[in-house]
Amino acid sequence: MSPFKQESHKLLVIPGPIEVTDEVLYANAHPSMSHMAAEFVPVFGDCIRMTREVLYSTTAQPFIISGSGTLGWDQVSANLVEPGEHVLVLNSGYFGDSFAECLKVYGANVDEIRAPFGTAPTFVEVEKALSAKKYKLVAFTHVDTSTGVLSDAKGIAETVKRVSPETLVVADAVCSVASEEIRMDDWGLDVVMTASQKGLGTPPGLSILVASQKAIKVFENRSSPPTSYYASWKKWLPIMQNYEKGSAAYFATPPVNLIYAYNASLTQIMKQSPSLEERFKLHKEASRRVKEAGAAIGLKQLPQDPAFAANGMTALYLPEGVAASDLIPRLLKRGVVVAGGLHKDHKDKYFRIGHMGVSVVDKSRGDVDKVIAALQESVADALASKKTAPLSEPKREHHEKLARSIGAARL
Repeated sequence: MSPFKQESHKLLVIPGPIEVTDEVLYANAHPSMSHMAAEFVPVFGDCIRMTREVLYSTTAQPFIISGSGTLGWDQVSANLVEPGEHVLVLNSGYFGDSFAECLKVYGANVDEIRAPFGTAPTFVEVEKALSAKKYKLVAFTHVDTSTGVLSDAKGIAETVKRVSPETLVVADAVCSVASEEIRMDDWGLDVVMTASQKGLGTPPGLSILVASQKAIKVFENRSSPPTSYYASWKKWLPIMQNYEKGSAAYFATPPVNLIYAYNASLTQIMKQSPSLEERFKLHKEASRRVKEAGAAIGLKQLPQDPAFAANGMTALYLPEGVAASDLIPRLLKRGVVVAGGLHKDHKDKYFRIGHMGVSVVDKSRGDVDKVIAALQESVADALASKKTAPLSEPKREHHEKLARSIGAARL
């Protein structure tokens, strides 16, 4: 157990950053240390090894670099795509837009399959696109944090490997690693990129990317140099290899304290109870509870098909006539921090709840119970506040129906 308890604070249940354990926060307060120190080398080396294991890989190469998840896009764009090459982006929301923009900045010719809001591109669409043109890589967002839509990573990879086996498969898994099952080797994923502050249960600041040996060979055989200095694997690959082998190396200073924190979280995930597979079950259970609680009080999920709704977060439409500014501050007053909508065309219509990491793994905290109770009370309060304002008869009936649903759900 941690020798200290973190200060009392509002419950952070946005889709990342998330709550971290006392042990992780304590590890982040490690005394300042040289990144070349003998004591630090095995800590970093273990992080590299455990990152590989989280994704059920035995051979892939992790890169753990100071930066946000966004840096993963730059790594892919700068190291795996040469200017003028064709890339296919499967776009299921805001982060598909951003990944495509990043690839274009580095000179890629980008085609997109843009899914309707609340859905993901289909395998049929992917197969049709791959049959019409040769692509260097296919990129998709495993869980688009803007919508809560979960893409079928295994099915996408199977489709690409069947139709265009030379094409690399790249998963932006920032909002899914450690909360959604990802079997990198078995599914044939070539790159999985993520960040420290979501399912991996560490404060923000680490860009974490894992590349298959196939992807590494593509990088090594490129005909032109990487198109970034800081994101270049030419710089970072020797660093990662050296630390894993047990010797320090230098290109840019790693965030030593944050790596201690990441090591503490990975140790909890990979070497303590519950197991990684049990964690996936706990995330599914928490997801079901939050989504059912929302449905019970009349809140509709954003993903059009519940089968493609993320397990680490929930996106819910606001009640008719209720704005985010009506609901989110009421949740905040009850000590619960959620996020508003993010998608540019629909951001005022919905809100998002994260349920990842310690909040779902440690049931003794009661985090999910607190979220559900606060949601019920806050929606009821927001609807009640509207009774004092003039409403059309249909809206009044709608609000009264929701109020009855909330009352029944709270019994």
